[in-house]
Amino acid sequence: MLLALTFGCKNETVKPEIHSAIQLEGLALNNNEKWIANEETHIGMKRIDSILKNNTSTSGKVLGDVLSKQTSYIIKSCDMEGEAHDQLHVVLVPILEEITDIKDVENTSELEKKVTNLQRLTATYFEYFKIN
Repeated sequence: MLLALTFGCKNETVKPEIHSAIQLEGLALNNNEKWIANEETHIGMKRIDSILKNNTSTSGKVLGDVLSKQTSYIIKSCDMEGEAHDQLHVVLVPILEEITDIKDVENTSELEKKVTNLQRLTATYFEYFKIN
């Protein structure tokens, strides 16, 4: 499917919207409702979203370090339990992996691709989670 999005039809280029969510295997709504996240997790995700939207860095290391501070905040502050917590991990693990990858990127074009993917993963979080 990723190849279809990347290459599209013969003479067309299909580009996903920057903030379109990514379907992640195992991720589901809570009876058609968003899961309730703890406030700190939601704040951390809003900060990640803001950092990505306002990113002007051409250094993957600098950007990755800034983003890692937010994921550390989320992890330290998370007191979620049960299925909501399990569902959070379905979204959070790919976000953590992408941030780790970003730290090693030196090519500006590759960094842009990684940032776009991370924006889409962040959008996925907001499609599946809310706070009370």
